[in-house]
Amino acid sequence: MMKCKQKISGCFRCTERAVDFANIRSVLSTARKQNLNLLQVLTDIFSGQLPIFS
Repeated sequence: MMKCKQKISGCFRCTERAVDFANIRSVLSTARKQNLNLLQVLTDIFSGQLPIFS
C-alpha cells in the first residue's frame, strides 16, 4: 500500500503521517475482511470509540 501512496502523491511530509496512514489502512483492511461498514468504523474511530474485531 505504501508503494501505491507514493505513486499517487510522491511521499509523506513527515514520518508521523506515514504511520497514521498505515494504521488507518490496517484498520480498514481488517474491517473489510470482517464485512463491517467502513464508514461506520471510521466514524467510530474519530469519535473516540475503538472498533472491536472478533
